[in-house]
This record gives sequence, structure tokens and C-alpha cells, in this order.
Amino acid sequence: MPDVLVLYYSRTGSVRALADHIARGIDSVAGMSARVRTVPRVVVATEAADPAVPTDGAPYVEARDLSECAGLALGSPTRFGAMAAPLKHFIDSLGGEWSRGSLAGKPAAVFTSTSSMHGGQEATLLSMMLPLLHHGMLVMGIPYSEPDLSTTRSGGTPYGASHWAGPAGDQPLSDEEKRLAFALGKRLASAASRLLS
Repeated sequence: MPDVLVLYYSRTGSVRALADHIARGIDSVAGMSARVRTVPRVVVATEAADPAVPTDGAPYVEARDLSECAGLALGSPTRFGAMAAPLKHFIDSLGGEWSRGSLAGKPAAVFTSTSSMHGGQEATLLSMMLPLLHHGMLVMGIPYSEPDLSTTRSGGTPYGASHWAGPAGDQPLSDEEKRLAFALGKRLASAASRLLS
């Protein structure tokens, strides 16, 4: 069964929660399944490193996950309008996959979470698209045919799924955010399925 890779970094769990709903949307498409992966933290001190295998949650991503996937959903918390360093660090290591065209022609989508309502969700989503375009991916968002996009009072954009986590990072996903993340996953998997046939 073809996999759509859901690759994310999450420090407090908000992006991970979005990833779970995107994965459910992917799994809802007949013949498609989500492969959920994360990246380790970037640590400045060399004596303090993350374990080789995460203690809980999704396994760490490997280069083969990219070559084997039929599509990619990329998620990160917002860091001043850009993706977090751990995800950027991994993407910066993909020169070999870029030269081989491992992701070229595959559909992609992005998702994010912020602690403040106007904390750079759309800027982060747009900046996350740039390396995907360099890899030759077919980037998609959420169309306004999704009614929640017009009524949400928290996260959700045409550029991708998003979440407002609140200043303490303790706001759960709203019903609209959950449905929009699910819709994005479903749309991504449907596009991947069509491209494979």
C-alpha cells in the first residue's frame, strides 16, 4: 500500500496533534496509508544528544522514507514566521535526495502551530513550501470549498492546516482545525493516489 509521509517536529505536542489528524485523513483514502515520522531536536552542546530512537511517538525519519513515499505532509511549529531549526536542519541535509529527484512530481502539503493568534502561521506555511518547490514537489493547500476555512476562529488557512495553541501551548485543537487537518490529509492522499494510477 502506498504511503504518504507525514513528517513533523513538535516541541509541545500541538504540531503532533495536527499530524495525527492529517494521518487520519490520509488513511481515509482507499489504498493509501500514512507513514508518520519526526526529527530529533537540534542540540547545541555535543555532550547532550537525543537518543538514536525516540522514547515515544513517531520514529525518526530516514532518507528512504522520502524516496518511498507517494506524497509528503510537512509540519513545524512557527519560529518567527519560519519552520523550527530541527526540521530545517533535516531538510538542509537532503542534497542527495534533491540531486536524485526523490521527491520530484510528488504532491506535498504543509502545516503549523503558533502560540499567538497572529504569530506567523501563513508566513511559516509559505516558507515551508520553498524547499518543497526546489525538490520539484506539487504543493497544495486547502480550498475554500472546505466550509471550515471560512468560519474558523482559530487556525486554518488556504496554505495549509494550522492551529492556535495559546501562549501556554495548552489550547486543544478546535473542531474546525481538526476537520481542516483531516481534509488536507485526505486531499493529499487522493492526489497521490491519482498520480500513481
